Amino acid sequence: AEAPHQIGRLLNLEPGAPVLVRSRKYAVEDRPVQIATSYLPADLVRGTAITEPNPGPGGIYARLAELGAEPINFAEELRARMPSEEERAALNLAAGTPVLEICRTAFTEDERPVEVNQMLLDAGSYVLEYRLSS
Repeated sequence: AEAPHQIGRLLNLEPGAPVLVRSRKYAVEDRPVQIATSYLPADLVRGTAITEPNPGPGGIYARLAELGAEPINFAEELRARMPSEEERAALNLAAGTPVLEICRTAFTEDERPVEVNQMLLDAGSYVLEYRLSS
């Protein structure tokens, strides 16, 4: 697909550059709790196992490492908000239930962005814990 403006900016791509889009829905006991969409530069992953429904052991990060583009640093933006009607339906949320929106960018050792992962979580189903170095 053509990279949405914000995604292209985060991946340092030219306007209109192609990206591979991988969408997933996660469930616990058949109840949806998260929707995640990853965007990867098409020029990097075209013709690799990353384009397959099952990229193999270790997932897309293992495949990126095999390409010499191993993600080792990550930047996240986290927001709490109310979902749109479409998001509420996709996560089967009761009215008035907030969501957590996380946008994570994965970087290689030389700070090249190789993936943007936009996640939408049922705020009532998660506790987020972060450990940060000084």
